[in-house]
Amino acid sequence: MNPKALAVLCCPECHADLEIGSGELQDNEIATGTLLCRGGHQFPITGSVPRFAPSDSYANSFGLQWNAFRKTQLDSHSGLPISRERFFKESRWTPDELRGKRVLDIGCGAGRFSEVVLAAGAELVSLDYSSAVDACFANLGPHPRLTVVQGNVYHLPIKPGTFDYVYCFGVVQLTPDPHAAVLALVPPLKPGGQLAFDAYPRLLSNVLWPKYWLRPITRRMRTERLFTLIQSLVPKLLPVSTALSALPLLGRRLRYLVPVLDYHGVFPFTEEQHREWSVLDTFDMLASVYDYPQTAETIHRWLAESGLREYESAREGLVVGRGTK
Repeated sequence: MNPKALAVLCCPECHADLEIGSGELQDNEIATGTLLCRGGHQFPITGSVPRFAPSDSYANSFGLQWNAFRKTQLDSHSGLPISRERFFKESRWTPDELRGKRVLDIGCGAGRFSEVVLAAGAELVSLDYSSAVDACFANLGPHPRLTVVQGNVYHLPIKPGTFDYVYCFGVVQLTPDPHAAVLALVPPLKPGGQLAFDAYPRLLSNVLWPKYWLRPITRRMRTERLFTLIQSLVPKLLPVSTALSALPLLGRRLRYLVPVLDYHGVFPFTEEQHREWSVLDTFDMLASVYDYPQTAETIHRWLAESGLREYESAREGLVVGRGTK
């Protein structure tokens, strides 16, 4: 952790300023130490990451998947601009707008979008509730413009009114209370600051997707067991899905009856990449404890409650919400 991050961090319990209680500074980073607040709360720094969340939580499966597939979704690893294109399409920001600005990534995972924002020249805080923060720091740190933080969206260790941009992609629907999660994204923004987030769409056709038949079982399985099971099933089921998609007329729809994610015809991956992304995203959809898809109308209502000055929501593949404070 770079000590300059204290300018934007606060105690999530009492919102007091933090100070370094212990820790040795090397190359402007504190790898191990302690943060203290005036209210007497204490938080560890381990692996260069300040920890404001428990090591065990509903997000354990995310920590497992992102540490197992640390580099999979990084554009620098895949060789494809998948994360970059999604980030700028959904946010409608530009690299020039982000350069030199203070940006908060909530639900950073292994850092797929953090990599894009750092490349644009922003000062970035990347936060996740799970041990995915270790994967993010291993991928992108140490970096003079990056602080990686383990924290809870409902109790953010972030000072209000300190960020120019806040984004949260691929996360809201996977929290226990998406409504409260969306409202929690607003306080870190400065006046004039901009917010962008997305959520899975709530559709009538979702009832036909095996994901929702299987999750009542799979989300109760031990995460390691489910991960091993999916690793063994994807090589068998992925070719079935791909074969179905090649059928005329209904093939592309029929493949959704096979409970694996299949990106053939979507991304120009190698076969190894297809298998890797399929294992990662199939595990993601079946292991998450919570999964609450949303409509654009619901997101619009939440934004109306948020206090943002300008806001919009729309179905753009995913449901996307944007606003200005």
